[in-house]
This record gives sequence, C-alpha cells and structure tokens, in this order.
Amino acid sequence: MGFGGVGAAYGIGFTGAAFARGFTGAASGLPSFSVTSLSLQRLISPPQPKEEKGGCGACVVLLSKYDPVLDQVEDSTVSSCLTLLCSLNGCSITTAEGVGNSKDGFHPIQERFVGFHASQCGFCTPGMCVSLYSALVNADKTNRPKPRPGFSKLTVTEAEKAIAGNLCRCTGYRPIADACKSFSSDVDMEDLGYNSFWKKGESDEVKMSRLPAYNHNHASSKFPEFLKKEIKAGANLGSKLYHWYSPTSIEQLQSLLQKNEAEDGTSMKIVVGNTGTGYFKEQEHYDKYIDLKHIPELSIIVQDQTGIEIGAAVTISKAIEALKQNKISDFPLDSKTVFKKISDHMEKIASGFVRNSGSVGGNLMMAQRKQFPSDIATILLPVEAIVNIMIGQKLEKLTLEEFLGRPPLDSKAILLSIKIPSWESTKDISSETDTKLLFETYRAAPRPLGNALPYLNAAFLAEVSFSRNSTGATLNNCRLAFGAYAAKHPIRARTVEKFLIGKVLSVSVLYEAIKLLGTTIIPEDGICSPAYKSSLAVGFLYEFLSPLVRTPDEIPGDQFNGYNSALLPVDYNNELKENCDELNGTKISTLLSSSKQTIQSSKEYHPVGQPVTKAGAAIQASANHIGEAVFVDDIPAPSNCLYGAFIYSTEPLARVKSVSFKSGSPPVGVTAVISAKDIPGKNLGCISVFGDEPLYADELVQCAGDRIALVVADTQRHADLAANLAVIDYDKENLNPPILSVEEAVERGSFFEIPPYLYPEQVGDFSKGMAEADHQILSAEIKLGSQYYFYMETQTTLAVPDEDDSMVVYSSIQCPQIAHETLAQCLGLPANNIRVITRRIGGGFGGKTIRAVSVAAACAVAAYKLQRPVRTYLNRKTDMIMAGGRHPMKVTYAVGFKDSGKITALKLEILIDAGVFQDISMMMAYTVVQTLKRYDWGALNFDVKICKTNLPSRSAMRAPGEVQASFIAETIIEHVASSLSIEVDTVRSINLHTYDSLGLFYKSAAGEPSQYTLPAIWDKLAVSSSFHQRTEMIKEFNRFNKWRKRGISRVPIVQEVNVKPTRAKVSILNDGSIVVEVGGIEMGQGLWTKAKQTAAYGLSLIKCDGSEELLDKVRVIQADTLSLIQGGFTGGSTTSESSCEAVRLCCNVLVERLTALKEKLVEQMGSLRWETLILQAYVASVDLSASTLFLPDSTSSNYLNYGAAVQVNLLTGETTTLRTDIIYDCGQSLNPAVDLGQIEGAYVQGIGFFMLEEYPINSDGLVTANGTWSYKIPTLDTIPKQFNVEILNSGHHQKRVLSSKASGEPPLTLAVSVHCATRAAIVEARRQLASWSGFDESNSEIFQLEVPATVPVVKERSGLDSVEKFLRWTMGTK
Repeated sequence: MGFGGVGAAYGIGFTGAAFARGFTGAASGLPSFSVTSLSLQRLISPPQPKEEKGGCGACVVLLSKYDPVLDQVEDSTVSSCLTLLCSLNGCSITTAEGVGNSKDGFHPIQERFVGFHASQCGFCTPGMCVSLYSALVNADKTNRPKPRPGFSKLTVTEAEKAIAGNLCRCTGYRPIADACKSFSSDVDMEDLGYNSFWKKGESDEVKMSRLPAYNHNHASSKFPEFLKKEIKAGANLGSKLYHWYSPTSIEQLQSLLQKNEAEDGTSMKIVVGNTGTGYFKEQEHYDKYIDLKHIPELSIIVQDQTGIEIGAAVTISKAIEALKQNKISDFPLDSKTVFKKISDHMEKIASGFVRNSGSVGGNLMMAQRKQFPSDIATILLPVEAIVNIMIGQKLEKLTLEEFLGRPPLDSKAILLSIKIPSWESTKDISSETDTKLLFETYRAAPRPLGNALPYLNAAFLAEVSFSRNSTGATLNNCRLAFGAYAAKHPIRARTVEKFLIGKVLSVSVLYEAIKLLGTTIIPEDGICSPAYKSSLAVGFLYEFLSPLVRTPDEIPGDQFNGYNSALLPVDYNNELKENCDELNGTKISTLLSSSKQTIQSSKEYHPVGQPVTKAGAAIQASANHIGEAVFVDDIPAPSNCLYGAFIYSTEPLARVKSVSFKSGSPPVGVTAVISAKDIPGKNLGCISVFGDEPLYADELVQCAGDRIALVVADTQRHADLAANLAVIDYDKENLNPPILSVEEAVERGSFFEIPPYLYPEQVGDFSKGMAEADHQILSAEIKLGSQYYFYMETQTTLAVPDEDDSMVVYSSIQCPQIAHETLAQCLGLPANNIRVITRRIGGGFGGKTIRAVSVAAACAVAAYKLQRPVRTYLNRKTDMIMAGGRHPMKVTYAVGFKDSGKITALKLEILIDAGVFQDISMMMAYTVVQTLKRYDWGALNFDVKICKTNLPSRSAMRAPGEVQASFIAETIIEHVASSLSIEVDTVRSINLHTYDSLGLFYKSAAGEPSQYTLPAIWDKLAVSSSFHQRTEMIKEFNRFNKWRKRGISRVPIVQEVNVKPTRAKVSILNDGSIVVEVGGIEMGQGLWTKAKQTAAYGLSLIKCDGSEELLDKVRVIQADTLSLIQGGFTGGSTTSESSCEAVRLCCNVLVERLTALKEKLVEQMGSLRWETLILQAYVASVDLSASTLFLPDSTSSNYLNYGAAVQVNLLTGETTTLRTDIIYDCGQSLNPAVDLGQIEGAYVQGIGFFMLEEYPINSDGLVTANGTWSYKIPTLDTIPKQFNVEILNSGHHQKRVLSSKASGEPPLTLAVSVHCATRAAIVEARRQLASWSGFDESNSEIFQLEVPATVPVVKERSGLDSVEKFLRWTMGTK
C-alpha cells in the first residue's frame, strides 16, 4: 500500500466478510488523512464506541501475524481503537464479519449467541464474538487431547475469561458466558442456561446434537497466502506531513533519535502497542512515529539459569506465557513459584486484548515518566529486577528501583529489556532450621479483572527460617514493595524491612511492623480514599506475615495463606492449618459458576408467549460491513460530510464574553463554529410538556457542561481536537453564586413547581400513626448520588439537507417524535419538512429520550446553515459531562413502629436535584412515592421538592425515581430492625401489604385479589432459595471467620407501571410478507421480536392454510416520523406491550377486511393458503394496510408488578456476590427469553448503581469521570456467581396486553438486595470489631452505608483499623 507517493510496500489482509483483501503497491482506497496517527478502528466495520481506548472491547478484532521462521501464524485480539494502522504491516485482520455473516454463513459462535439469547442492543456483540473466536483458535492450536465432537479444546475458565474484558450494559452477561462455555471441552451441559436449542430434561447427547455444529479442526484463522510472501520487517512509511519508521536494529534506532534531535521542531512518538493512549488520552500532534517491534534486541525472551530476560517490546501476554512456561527445567522450585505468581498477577492487568498489544517496557516507562500506577513495576520491585536502558549512545544497567527513582526520562531514553533473576532460598544442611523463600503479590481494585487500576498493589519476598525445635519463624530477609497509592512510583518499605529482618515473628513484632508501615506508606494529599489505601497496605502485610506467627490457641484456624505447601516443613504446615486465620477463606471463582432459569411459556396466543430468538441477533453478532446491523455511525458518510463536536462550559454560572482557539486561528480542518446566533428558528434544544431547553447558551451559561457552540470540521478527530483547543472568556461580575446542591437550592428557594396532577396523594393519618407507635425515629438522613447511563453507543446523529428545504436526520434516540417537533421549530420549517429516522440504538436506558434531542438539533442547525451533511458521535468524556444521568436526592425521614417491627407511620422530606432545566424531573415525585408504597407504612406523609441547581439537567434513567425509592424504603426497614435488634427479614415480612392495604396505597392499580401475587412469591422464594437454612449457615460462617463476612437479604418489589398510547402500522405485501412499523424504538429490549410475534398471532386468526406459520414472514422496519406519526417515546417498561397491542389492533382490522373474501374463496376452493388469499385480496383491491393508535383505558393504563430477590455477599472490602435468586411475575410473558434477558440485565445494572458506579463532579459541578478507566460498570467478574431466575406465569390478566406484564425496569430495583446483604455482612464485621475494642456491640448495627457501596466505602464501614485492633486484642492490650 502506498501513501502519498511513498513506494514502500505495505500489506494488510482484511477478512471483513469472509474474504481476503490485500493492499499492496501504490494504489489504495484510503481517505486522505494521516495514516500514521490513523487507528485501525477507522477502517473496520464493527460499531465503534468513541474514546473508550481499549476499555470496552466492542471494537476487538483478530490480528494474525505470520512467522516465516517457525512457519506458523500467531493470532491475538487487539482493540482497533488503540491499534495504529501503520503498525499492521504484513498482518491479517479478521473482524466479526470475517468470522461469519449472513451472505456466506454464520459461524457457530454467532449462531450460539443467538440461541442463548446473548445479544440485546447488539453493540458489544461483535467484539464478544471475536474475543471468543480468538480463544477457540488459540486453544485448538494446543496439544491438548482431542475434544468430544462439537466441542473445542477450550476450558470453561478460558471461555469465560475470553470475554472478561468486554463490556455489556444490556444482558447481565450470564447468557453470553453460557454461549461461550458451550464450546468448552469440560463444560457440564446442565450448567448452561436457558436457550432455544433444547428443552429441559433432554439428555446431553440430544443437547449436543441440537447445538450449531462446531468442528475444532476448522478453527484456524484465515491468513491470506499472498501475505506470507509480503513479509518485510521494518518498512518505513510516510507522506508529506507524517512519517512512520520501523528500525530493525539498535543502531538504526539511535540514528533516528539523533536525526530527530537535530531536526528541532518536529514531534516524535515511540510506540509498540500504543495502549498508553487508552489511559492518558493523548491529544498531542506527532510528526513522526518510531515502531520498536522490529528490533530483535527489544523482542527477546531469554531464559537461563540466572533468570528470564524480557525485551521491552515484548507484549504483556507473551511475557505471561514465558513466565508460566519457564522452559528451563532445572529452575529452582523457588524461582518457578516466583515466576508463576508474577504471571498470575499480570493476568489481572487491563484486558486480554490490551495485554496482547501493550508491552512490558511501555508499562514500565509510563510508570517512570508519567507516574502510571503500574502493577508490573510493583511486582518486579521486590524480586530485584534489572533494567537495561539506552540514553543516546550510552547503555546502562540499573536496578528497577534505581530506574523508577530517576527523574522522568525524556524521549531519547529507550528501555531495552528487563531481567527477572532466578531465586533460591539459602540452604544449610547442618543448621537446626529449614529456610524457605516466600513470595506473594496483592492488589485491590474496583473489580477483579478487566481494565481496573488498583487502589493499591503490593508484592513481598521473604526468606524465612523455621526452627526444628518449634521456637518460631525468623525473617532472614524481606523485600516489601507497595505501589499505586499516589506516590510517584512504587517503593520499598525499607524501614519496615530493616525492623523485621532477623526477628522471630510474633504478634507483638507484627503489630510493631504494621505501626511502622503506617509512617512509611503515606498517600499524597488530595487523592481519593487515602485512609483506605493505608489500611490496604496494613491488610496486605498482615495477610503475608500472619500465617508465620505463632498465635494463641484461641485463634481459630483454616488454611495457610496460599503458599505452596512444599515450601514449608510438613509439621509446620500442619500447625499452620490448625492455628492460622482464614485470610483467604475458600477460594471463590472470579467468574460465573452456575445458573438456573425457570420459565413457563404459554401457547394461548401462539407464537406470542414462545421464547423466540431476538430479531436481528445474528446480524448484530456479525456487525455491519456488508449491510449487517447498522447503527447511526455506521451509515456511510454522504459526500462533503462534516463532523461536529460541542464546545461546552466549564463554569456553572457565567456570562460568555467570547470563544476563541488557543492558536488564535481555527485549527486544521475547521469549517465553522455554530452557536445560538446561527439558529434560523427558535433556540430550542428540546421541547417538552414541562418546559423547553435551549440548544445553546445565549450569553449566559447555567451549568458546567452547558452547550455553547458546535465546532464543525472535516473529520471527527479534527472537530474533537478543535473543541479541546477552545478558549472561553467568562465574566462572573454581578452574578449570584451558582447553586450546586439541594441544600443551597432550599436556602435560596430555587425549585421547579410540580404540576398538581403529578403530585401523589398522602396516605392515612401520620399523627395518628405516630401516636400508635411504641418507638419513634424522629430524624434520619439519606443521600443518594447520580448514575451515568453508559450506553455502549454514545449520542450520535447524522443530519442531511434534502430537496425542497427539508432535513433528514438519522438519530440514536428513544423519542424521534420529540426530536421531530423540536427540529421543526429550531429550523423554522414546517413539520412536514423534517424527517427523523431511527433504526436501532446501542443502548438507551432513558439517556436517549430527551438528552439526544439537542444532539440531533445541533447537527440539523449546522447542516441547514452550511447546506452540507453534518454528523457527530460524542466522545465518552463529552457524553458523560453533558448527560446529566440519574437524579441525586437527599431524604430526611421520621418513622414510628411497634415492638414487633410493624411500622405505623412514615414521613419523608425529599429533595430531588433536577439540574438546570426541567427535562422529565416533574415526574420524579410521582415515581418516587409510588415505589415507596411497596410496604404498608400504616400512614405515609411526604413533602417532595424538585430543586433547580446549576448542574446538568438530570433525565430519565432506567427505573427513574424507582431505584432510589427502593433504597430509601429498604434503608428505613433496616433502620427499624437495627433499632429493635431483630432480624431485618422479620421487619420486611411483617410490613408487606395485605390486599386491603394494597388497595389503600395503590387504589385501582391494585387490581383483583387474585392478581396480588407478592405474598405467594415471598414464600416461594424462601423455599426455592433455602433462605432460612442459608441464613443459619451464614451465621455459622461468620462465627468462625474473622476476615470474611457474609450477609443475606430478601427484598420485595411492588412497582406501578403505566401503559402509554402507542401507534403501529401493519401492511401485507402481495407475496404474503408482512411489514410492521411501531412507535417504539428497538434498543435491545426485544420490542421488534415481540411485535413480530404479535403480528404473526393477530393475522393467524384469519385461519387459512399457512397462517399459523407467519412469524418468518414478518419484518419490523425502522421508525420514520413522516411514515408513522404520533410515535410517542420508548421508556417506562411498557412500550413493548403497548406497541404489541397497537399491532394486534391493526391485525384485527386487517383480518376483518379479509374475512369476507376468505369465506368466499373457501367456498370456491375448499382450502386456501395464506399467499393465495393475499394475492386475491390485491386483485379485489382490499386495503391491506392498517394504522392504529392504541389508547389504554383507565382500567388498564396502570398496574402493579411483583418480584423478590435474595443475595449473598462475601466481604473483604472487595465484595463478591455468591448467589442471587429472583422470582418475577411477568403475567403471561410475551416472550420469556426476552423478558429473562431484561430481568437479568436490569438486575446487573442495578448492581452497578448500588455497588460500583461513581459519577463524581468537581467543585464547579463539572463531571470528572471520563471513560472506562474512571467509571466502572459491572463486568462478567462482578455478577452473581450463581444466578437463578424464575419467571412466574401468574395466569390470565384480562386487562393486560395479552395477559402480559412489563420486565424492563422493575427488576433493577431488586438489586438493592446486594446492598442490603453487604450491609448485613458489615454489621457482623462491626460487631466483631466492637468486641475487640471492648465496646457495646449493639451500637454497631446503626450506620449509613453509602450508594454506591464501593470497595473503599465497604472497608471504611467495616473498620479501617481492624487489623490493628485485632492484634491489640490478641496481645490483651485492646
């Protein structure tokens, strides 16, 4: 491939649709932009999240390289967003379409993903499939035994880990894990969850026969033969402005560095895998790139008796492999242990597809130069690793400690290699002691695996002598390294080492060492959770040394702390097993172990009620290169297309005097800057019934993140760079201070008025209820933060000017109708000149209901003014700043209750932070209070205020108000139980509604007595989950385990949902095929699938031959606001059922129109096929298109959903969900497979809110989280290890849509059970801590556990000084 006339050969094999396309010579179809800084992402087809930088896995591809020496192909996954195009010389790329596609046939991976219902919105699915494909390819290269037919050589653990770094916001991961495990040679078929391949109870042989066939002999990647002849190391590429160099020797590298130094003014970047940009998000411009991968000295792996030397350009994955294999057979056992533990720790770094590109040297250089919190640097520090570096012409050999301690090295310094020395303990046969070497590494992170930087990491190496006469263990030597705690680099705790060396370990020695450590590991000021990091350091050291301490007999034992038992004398091992604490407890797998799904399908409305696979799932699994699942950003850019990026305020309240650029002139590629003055109509970013929101701030910005302008450029990269270079001149003179909290809003009376029809009714007499109470809590406070949507596809729009002064807008939006109305007024055009089209969206969760409208409006205004197509795809940072997210709240409550725990009265003052504009915030009072009614409070009194603050407008997020209310309700229940010192579950049970109280709280929505299924669900769950037996087992566990605590919690839901008016249109074409349009938007929730099933059922009522098999003839098409008006919005969990009812009504009309003709034809012909009937209907000019607006009547617009969950937590500061059991009432499910996915996905998203996801802002209200590195959604390793779900078919519900109930949002509120179980475990830890301190244990139960209950929060509530207190208690000093 030639670039800009450069004749250097450049070859890529691109398997994008099961074909090899090689680029060689001087001709190529690449656009005219920088090829050196161009990432592979720009050339490939899977949907691409912007600015995730290796954090999500959606853009993963298979990179294949041919090794001519070994005559073999090396296959590995890489993130295309991190991979620079010029680094791929001689490589072959396989995307999801290359794995399989609709034209050439789908791969069994994609077919099994479909059959296991493992794809919802589909945005992440291509990356998942490629990750698994790579694992299959590499497993089947091994010399493992031949697997059973239909299976691969992959193990279950490998299958799960293959996708451990891939993010999914929809499914809850369980079905994805099952699809992956179905290929594993050691899988138990009983462990595989619900799927469309087999029925419950069938034999393994039958199950295997029904899975899409897989032949492991055909697992190899598709490396083009022609590329094997094109291999040429060190090709240099370039154009007029950019140069890519690939030196093949140290001398060439030195020459390039010298040349660059002489050419003052040019910027240079040295790269291997370019993965550092994932963390540091570089915006710099580079003229030159130097690729180090082709220098042999930097790619070596040398193993000899002295240790293992690893070249700096060796990838982390290859280093792990080398350390595990350590091919020197006579390496000392100690060395093998050290190498293995280093490799095990390195597997927790980043994700597999990042480790496959990122180099060991690059990781260490980031630690040295940029204070990157490197795990590798920490774990290599105590083993005294040696580094070889080159500075200019000079070669130096340094210890890693010396290397890290130097001032940051400049670009002329090159790390060449790292040597990990061999280790062996000192042996003295004549001595009375046995000497052994111990080595351990530690890390604590927001989640166990996949793209999570540590809060703290550590590694300890010690030589220990064990006296044969049992006098104790002596530390002959030790090396203690700590890192990632906000020091400049990892350090050795030398004062602690000096204190410990030569001492016989005892409780008092350990206590003194820990005290000394507290003066050594001191996190810098200004960092998050400094006390937690210090506590972690203490905990890690205690965990390492405590098994070596002779502890008093009263300390119960478990097992030794993970050390290889061969390292210790047999008698000492036995004694440790008896006398040492259970520091590691039972080893818990980090990934999903098992699951069970119980589903009852119905044939009453066939095919409605059947677990039909999701419409479009297969093409979602193969992405979009040849017309497969197309998201908005996949639509080919029209001619002359421009790209936009928002310039937003960083101040919460200020006048904007001017906007300029740092350079003084517009940056490269910028065409225009569009602001309020350029809007041809009204300055509208969104219209709503509650109040309008401006598109751009006109002189006055009202929050950090407020839109000021849209910079428009020739590429998205140029637009983003220009927006980052914008300089805004603010003026704050004579302005009031901004309102940045609900407390400030109250002080200044800043509220939005809630419409009376949206303000709920009070229930009962609060004063009377309080008078009846035996106990009262007069004032308690709850605070709740926000949550970000983290849809995989950020906000995106393409606006295209059309003929006759019209505008066509393609938008990823949940409410095209609102966008349509807004754009018409914003552009000053008649509504019939606006057309908004939405095919599918890559996740929404409410964030694309209102917040997407302004993005569509901005593109439309720019396109209208410039008369050119304009598109934008917000980078993750911008999206997070502008999104708003879930509503924060502050709640103050008073509650009265009886001795039994029965609550008699509850009063709440609720302050809801709406942000600067109304959005949907007026509805929050209703949703919060209605969800609070889940319990019988006796009397319920409340005062809800919607606070207007100078923060980004909050919007609907899945279960808006309802998830917060579920936490408020359970917190109050927990508080009552703690006050009475009785079981929380007892208080929950006694306050569940009777049918009479249900009617008092929910009025007509309560339905008939037979529809109140919660009491039956509550009792059933206790039995199916063995709740009471497990409660006793947990008490026993907690009694015998000091450092691990478990909790269990069972919670109910009673949630009112509202069925909305929705439009649909059904048309029958002359060949009998059927096209359906619905007002609802497909965003992964299976709306199209249910609509297809409903159309097939509704039209089958014509009852002619073939009409019972219409499902495959139905196609649901994209939403188009000129084709289907009054589409409404998609949200609130009921859009699927209301859309289905609208479809059913259309079908009724069509069946009625066809009936007379059908009867006439049957008389003439005897039997009649569907196709014949439709053909004759066309001849007879029967109207075969029907459109209907479904209007729910007052008796069916509101109803209640019921469910319950129980969950177990293992506590060490880090939490692990051991088991979850859910029973959920879906009525008669429209599609149980789809509803199962909704239940599991919602629950796991709820785990994110309650346990993981922090959405922080700075003092000006500007969001500081900016992507996957700082915002942690759940991953495969954070979901329940045992995940059991039962969908209850509660029978016929006459007033429901085909007897169904919603499933999209209510299950999310059940995730509060995770938080409650964590709190229960913390209570046990606090009781224990109180006993060690000599305090009253009863006071340990009353405390507030924040949301989210992150690892630092859990540790803090459990006791940051628990180790110190335990040691003092052990020594008898307290």
